[in-house]
Amino acid sequence: MLRTILVGSRVSVQGTFIRKLDNGNILVRVGRKIYEGTPVAQAA
Repeated sequence: MLRTILVGSRVSVQGTFIRKLDNGNILVRVGRKIYEGTPVAQAA
């Protein structure tokens, strides 16, 4: 499943969902890199 996260205040990353963290952030994978950030709300 693809998810979008905010890394910082203006940078967004879209990648494959890995898991949700205890602090509310999620991890996504883009190629070989893993990014942590705040999830973007899904559209209704």
